[in-house]
Amino acid sequence: MRVSMESHKSTVLILGAQGMLGQELVRVFGENTRYDVLGWDREEIDLTDFTFSERKIREVAPSHILNAVAYNAVDACETSEEEYAQAQLLNTEIPRRLAHIASQIDATFVHYSTDYVFDGTNTAGYSEVAKPYPLSRYGMTKYRGEQAVLAAVGQSYVIRLSKLFGKPAVSTAGKQSFFEKMLLVAEGKTEVSAVDGERSCFTYAPDLARATRELLEDRSSPGIYHLANSGVATWYEAAQELFRLVRPDVIVRPVSPDAFPRPAERPEYSELLNIKRPLLRDYREALQEFISER
Repeated sequence: MRVSMESHKSTVLILGAQGMLGQELVRVFGENTRYDVLGWDREEIDLTDFTFSERKIREVAPSHILNAVAYNAVDACETSEEEYAQAQLLNTEIPRRLAHIASQIDATFVHYSTDYVFDGTNTAGYSEVAKPYPLSRYGMTKYRGEQAVLAAVGQSYVIRLSKLFGKPAVSTAGKQSFFEKMLLVAEGKTEVSAVDGERSCFTYAPDLARATRELLEDRSSPGIYHLANSGVATWYEAAQELFRLVRPDVIVRPVSPDAFPRPAERPEYSELLNIKRPLLRDYREALQEFISER
């Protein structure tokens, strides 16, 4: 997929372009005529074939590489060695190699990470300088990916987000957001349950895409950034807000995380504190926009 702009513009290569975040990055960068946007997904490039992917990236010589490819089957990664190996490949090794390629061709590199790099014991929240302590295999693969990217020589950014939501991914491999899942669960019902736990921030994909573009256009210093939407909520509290907006007849019942035991441990409190950039709007305002555009 290619969004062509005027000639002699910066070339932005977006990997994972059919995912929930990737498709918004393609759209947002494509709105600015200074960019020639290349959106590649699995059909265009196999990132696990390192020789082929490096050659293809070098051929287009992008000025920016944005990596929205990730493994996020958190529980499968915890229980399966095969899945864990896949997580290590997608979340650690591929970002390492992409950052290396970017440094060699003098391209700016952006990689996306997660609040799951933290252990959730700090109820004051986690800033960009907080020390990560992952609780799960998944979290560890993401943390190692961050370290690999930041160790590369060049202009590299790690952007952490949490609880991503937005339009469903074009890719068949894409996951539905929590809000889409809750709306499906509530079909034909007047009562649903949601876990009253994992207090953190929600992140609206269009807002994150815009914040990414602004980060780069402002020539911000390389490093780690937290770009989740403002506001903190548990799954239950967010579900309450969702149904207040779309179906006030639905009663949301809080349940303990113990009611839905899962193999991978999650951080209990993982608010991402943004101390470097302008704050993104409250997730509840973003949720209203999300609903209006469904």
